[in-house]
Amino acid sequence: MSHKDFLDIVSLDKEEIIHLLDQAVPFKELFTRSVKKVPALKGKTVLMLFYEPSTRTLSSFEVAAKRLSADVTIFDVPSSSVTKGESVRDTIDTLQAMRADYIVVRHRLAGQAAAIARQTGASVINAGDGAHAHPTQALLDAFTLREVFPKMEGRRVLIAGDILHSRVARSTSTMFDKLGVEVAFCGPGSLVPKTKFPRFTDFDEAMKWGPDVVYLLRVQKERQDAAFYPSDREYHSVYGITDERLKRLSDAGVYIMHPGPINRGVELCDAVLDYERCLISQQVENGIAARMAVLFALKPQIKNS
Repeated sequence: MSHKDFLDIVSLDKEEIIHLLDQAVPFKELFTRSVKKVPALKGKTVLMLFYEPSTRTLSSFEVAAKRLSADVTIFDVPSSSVTKGESVRDTIDTLQAMRADYIVVRHRLAGQAAAIARQTGASVINAGDGAHAHPTQALLDAFTLREVFPKMEGRRVLIAGDILHSRVARSTSTMFDKLGVEVAFCGPGSLVPKTKFPRFTDFDEAMKWGPDVVYLLRVQKERQDAAFYPSDREYHSVYGITDERLKRLSDAGVYIMHPGPINRGVELCDAVLDYERCLISQQVENGIAARMAVLFALKPQIKNS
């Protein structure tokens, strides 16, 4: 890759995406077999800078970096001078002394990862910025889809839920679109903005579109400043995967994906996690391989300031 940073999917062309997906394959084979660690990034330092809570993404990046033999430092934001009012810019200036080769950043404000990238010579990887982008999630989603459908072009993915506030919806739909996958959105009208993709506000109508995969999104109440639907119970009955809808999906051979964390009884019922075509655990596992691929691809671009 010719990029110093990995900030979004929009800036990548199809060839670069395919390269990353291809690179993730041997990395997954590596850690699912006997070899757990390679010296690819030995001597390099990865700094984790998470201004928002995270379980899957943070731990996935940490494991990915350590399996490439990089040194990992997790910057404890709640215990730092950030709580005293220190700006992101001042924090980065302070951390420059650590000479990190990579900075993996998550922030509640859209564009913050790009702002940090302009400030440092380290390779910055966007682990989620506001409702803007989550590019490594999109990469692991595409990697997971390709494992199920080696020929992805022409496949259909219905992304259902809180599209409006979802950085995952933006990045993953862009990724799929670049790879020739057909995308449609489904959810309450208040949570599904008009885009170039087909838009459904009725789940039954969306199923008539004929998706190969239903990609569920969590309703992001922490980003909402108003009530977008009456109740969780009603949302589940109208837009969630109920036991009855799961039976329909099973009969049609439809796969289910979800970026996590899941809300049981809202976007899905408990039985989904035992469904034979549920890909959620596979997505978590593939997150490590996808992030290893990104870290490795940025290696030639590393230069400290």
